Amino acid sequence: MKILFIGDYSNFHVTLADELRRLGHSVTVASAGSGIMHTRRDIDLTRGTGFLGSVAYLRRVLRFVSEAKGYDIVQIINPNFLHLRVGKLRYIFSELKRNNGRIFLSLAGSDPVIVRGCCEECRLAYSEYRIGEESTDYARTYRFDERRWMAGPMGDHCRFIYENVDGAMSALYEYDLLARPYLGDKLHYTGIPVDTRRFEPHEIPASGRLNIFVGVKAAYEQFKGLDRLYKAVSEVERRHPDLCRVTKVTDLPYEEYMAELSKADIVVDQLYSYTPATNALEAMARGQVTVSGGEEDYYRFIGEDELRPIVNVQPYSDEEIVAAIEAAVTDRDRLRELSRQGREFVSRHNDVRKVAARFLSQWQGKEVSP
Repeated sequence: MKILFIGDYSNFHVTLADELRRLGHSVTVASAGSGIMHTRRDIDLTRGTGFLGSVAYLRRVLRFVSEAKGYDIVQIINPNFLHLRVGKLRYIFSELKRNNGRIFLSLAGSDPVIVRGCCEECRLAYSEYRIGEESTDYARTYRFDERRWMAGPMGDHCRFIYENVDGAMSALYEYDLLARPYLGDKLHYTGIPVDTRRFEPHEIPASGRLNIFVGVKAAYEQFKGLDRLYKAVSEVERRHPDLCRVTKVTDLPYEEYMAELSKADIVVDQLYSYTPATNALEAMARGQVTVSGGEEDYYRFIGEDELRPIVNVQPYSDEEIVAAIEAAVTDRDRLRELSRQGREFVSRHNDVRKVAARFLSQWQGKEVSP
């Protein structure tokens, strides 16, 4: 098949593209490179700054769309798959649909339906926006953010995309839960692809200080709860300086980030998630222990009744977060077991070969299972 991916988050589409090429498909990735991560792409759709940058970006996008014809499959990363106003996005979506075969949506980031499910419907016990019915620190600090997502034009655009795609793939359990009432049978869970062949196994040291790694995108630090998690691991380091040290990096390009991440024993991922995302899954594939979301709802959803590789943290109490991390740091036998389980877990559920097969099944209209 001839496949076009538009947009990317944390190498989601790039990882799939590499595997699909190995399977003999012709694949093109057009994206802005996940912002500061500068991930690979075949066609660069980075938007410049200022008025002239905006004009040049629009011209580049229109030229790209005029040439994007004859693809069997077009897969967009999000309803807001380009950095344009919703009116222009709707026109571009319609042109892509008119000039190509079938068009699909990756649920791999926030959109109005996801945000409404978190904020107005409160369908999750906690999220980046709510803990129960109480606003998170992020929601109180950036009150405009959720209103912007759910404003009329954005909401109308999201519904238009949901109604007009041929199908959708959810990357996380939460996205599947929140979007299914709107997408119904169009939606299938695929999970996040990880190329497990890329990673050398990491061994948790039997002695010495553990390296606890906190990687931050400054724009998302509070959104992901990394401000609270960094305080928690710093407190664990203060209590046990002989057992661990904390390494924090901010806004590194992808290759530099991965080099720093490779030195970690424990990787701090995010606080408000039920589910491990790309950062956590890639760490787990190496055998690094992750502090992230690993709720029982998620394990049940994917049919995993044996492995529990994640140090699950919940946002209700800072002291409980510290206690969960401290319990892991002070138990090397448990850490080594979590390391083993993490590698097996990613191989079972997120290996790119399995995720690519789920995408192919969805494109071809076949049954897909987690």
